[in-house]
Amino acid sequence: MDIGFIGLGNMGRHMARRLIEAGHKLTVFDTRREAMDKLVALGAQAARSPADVADRTETVMASLPSLDAVLAVATGGDGVIAGKRVRRFVDLSTTGSRVARQIAQALAARYIVQIDSPVSGGVNGAQKGTLAVMVSGPPADVALVKPLLDIFGRVFVVGEKPGLGQTMKLANNLLTATALAATSEAMVMGVKAGLDPTQMIEIINAGSGRNTASMDKFPKSILPGTFDFGFTTGLMMKDVRLGLEEAKALGVPTEVVSAVGRLWELACSEIGPEKDFTTIVQPVERRAGVTVRAKTEHKSGHKQ
Repeated sequence: MDIGFIGLGNMGRHMARRLIEAGHKLTVFDTRREAMDKLVALGAQAARSPADVADRTETVMASLPSLDAVLAVATGGDGVIAGKRVRRFVDLSTTGSRVARQIAQALAARYIVQIDSPVSGGVNGAQKGTLAVMVSGPPADVALVKPLLDIFGRVFVVGEKPGLGQTMKLANNLLTATALAATSEAMVMGVKAGLDPTQMIEIINAGSGRNTASMDKFPKSILPGTFDFGFTTGLMMKDVRLGLEEAKALGVPTEVVSAVGRLWELACSEIGPEKDFTTIVQPVERRAGVTVRAKTEHKSGHKQ
């Protein structure tokens, strides 16, 4: 199938690559020429703009980092909406339901179907094709693109209404953000008391406290001090804000998540929104005067 793909960042480039490896013909666009060149080397064709992608393909996918970028790509003057051939727009980004509905309405005026399809699972999931793909849209169009989405991971069709996929993604990411924030505070507390952080994680993961942060983020990025899990603090803060906005619009209390959001805001302001989101532990560490890192071993075998 001929497919357009816009946005070749940390997530998008892996999803685009998997489509090529599955035998599909891709036309790609990114604001960075070097990002397109890597896909062109694998067999993709480079486009000049989102509109150019939409001139060449009936199905256009997008994986973009911000609401403004998604709106510009979908509905801007040189966006997908201006394409002559496009029939459906599959948005793999996280925008929230309000923006998804706004895009769906704008595209519908040009007889283009919006398929809401945010993903979860991080860069590792995008690389391996193990993402959770949350889809909402017209059944006939969803059925048409599902074999493509299957290449990215496990597909969950959550409904037809525009934005339902986004609501599901925000619910998921609110839990992700909460797990990482709460685990950071719990780990710092233990280390401050004199516990070994590596043993703490082993015990938590053997007990009832295990979660995505204790299972993956602490062992892989925080304990070794690499802080390279592959998702930025700014992007997580964006998702938390969108989740809070969604809950407010629905009249749902957010006592816990509002507190979590304050810690993410602190991490953004102190550490920087461009830093890896595992650095959320650092503001907590600074205030407690300890660091949560695995103890190193010398050649003698003694731990330091």
